[in-house]
Amino acid sequence: MEIAALKAPLVIETQLRGHAFTFHSTWGLFSPKAIDEGTRLLIDHLLIRPDDDCLDLGCGYGPVGIAMAREASGGTTLMVDVNVVAVRYALANARRNGLANADALLSNGMDDIDPARRFDLVAANLPAKVGRELLAIFVHDAHARLRPGGRMAVVAISQLRPVIERAFRETFGNADKVKQGRAYVVMGAVREA
Repeated sequence: MEIAALKAPLVIETQLRGHAFTFHSTWGLFSPKAIDEGTRLLIDHLLIRPDDDCLDLGCGYGPVGIAMAREASGGTTLMVDVNVVAVRYALANARRNGLANADALLSNGMDDIDPARRFDLVAANLPAKVGRELLAIFVHDAHARLRPGGRMAVVAISQLRPVIERAFRETFGNADKVKQGRAYVVMGAVREA
């Protein structure tokens, strides 16, 4: 195994929502060689309006946030992650794909986002081991940062559906199964007031 080759960026050429994208990734980031099934399911079933201000929570190298930025060209998209390498790749991928309306920030959830900033859409690909505590924080913080009528959409393994549904109902007062895939489910909620 040649180390120099392993350190070279992994290049992903793909189509998302009818647009061609090029992503660079690296070992150590989630799904570094291809857009995974859950991420694709989430991207394909997001309700993205042209002027939405979007947040990709746990962005990795940026496929969800970059797809949102392309569709919401009249708004802004912020991508956040706890991994500095992910943030660096997400920002570089936004620029690589010509998206000046997308930015990336190192943040533990929403901790380092300007407290005054509000969003119309928050999306997240939840890790299988998210845990009830972290899920509760993500859902609570998203609700607090969404404008009235704003949406949160998450994808996770199907076994987490009851936990996500409960968290959404407790915080948002509603929950919707947007799409059931083979192994993943997309769940959504709307901030009503």
